[in-house]
Amino acid sequence: MGRLTTHVLDAAHGCPGSDIKVELYRVEGAQLELINSVTTNHDGRCDAPVLQGDDYRTGVYQLHFHAGDYYRARGVKLPDMAFLDVVVLRFGIDAGQEHYHVPLLISPYSYSTYRGS
Repeated sequence: MGRLTTHVLDAAHGCPGSDIKVELYRVEGAQLELINSVTTNHDGRCDAPVLQGDDYRTGVYQLHFHAGDYYRARGVKLPDMAFLDVVVLRFGIDAGQEHYHVPLLISPYSYSTYRGS
């Protein structure tokens, strides 16, 4: 059975990105359908896959990472219009593949991602 997982690393503080809200949307044309909303644990990971079971199907998806809220909660002074408030990653899933892992490395002013294993 296929699954989608993620985790967040905080490059600015050199630690896992804990307690970050992550939302998963399925992209249907110009519409976004909220599939799941989770919060990262102390290790920057989700306690369960973000997508699995009957919902795991071929399509275009978006992960929304609420990085601005995370940094504000850590006491980082961000401008009123934070450069990175919600980091949006749009990617495709081929349901024939059993596992997609989409990690995020963040700081208040940059991010990177890749398809992990």
